[in-house]
Amino acid sequence: MGTLSFDVAHLLAGSLVLVSFMMLYQDRLYALLNVFALHAVVLTASVAWQAYVQHAPHLYVTAAIALFFKGMAIPIALHRIISRLGIHRQIETVVGVGSTMLAGMALVGLSMVVMLRVTPEADPLAREDLAFALSVLLLGLLIMVTRRNAVSQVVGFMSLENGLVLAATGAKGMPLVVEISVAFSILIAFIVIGVFLFRIRERFDTVDVGALDEFRGEQQ
Repeated sequence: MGTLSFDVAHLLAGSLVLVSFMMLYQDRLYALLNVFALHAVVLTASVAWQAYVQHAPHLYVTAAIALFFKGMAIPIALHRIISRLGIHRQIETVVGVGSTMLAGMALVGLSMVVMLRVTPEADPLAREDLAFALSVLLLGLLIMVTRRNAVSQVVGFMSLENGLVLAATGAKGMPLVVEISVAFSILIAFIVIGVFLFRIRERFDTVDVGALDEFRGEQQ
């Protein structure tokens, strides 16, 4: 593999981590959804580049699925859900943005140290992709645990899955049927989550997890 191919793959995977930090920084739902769509577009570019350098045409299908579902269909659907439910558009966080960003940087450092140490014999491109993919996955988890709004937690879950796709495409030999199965599993999960959001909104008149805890008597 040439230096240019490696550098471009490295740039795209690193950009995905950067956009994850942009999602972590957002405090408004619509802005978060727009950045999530950008996350999907960067993932699409990364997967398409992997298809090119690995000479694996089936990865173009994975890229097309990511662009259609995560770059367009799911963000548009979440925009409509927010509009129909009349959800408060300011995102409430568990801790401050500064602390969250510091935690995110620590997780990225941890991902690099762990993955580069445990994969010394692997292909250099696969090693870098796995390290960046673990960073994206952990940042998605961080979004889920530091946000009180259910919609923002859904976005964290979807971005977490983007890290799994990056890891899968970086590892050569992933069957197309597995990638399509994962994509449709995520779509079904999104539909189920959407239905639950409507049901929760109808029952409790809110989707804020802090308010739901109060209904359960877990907060004073």
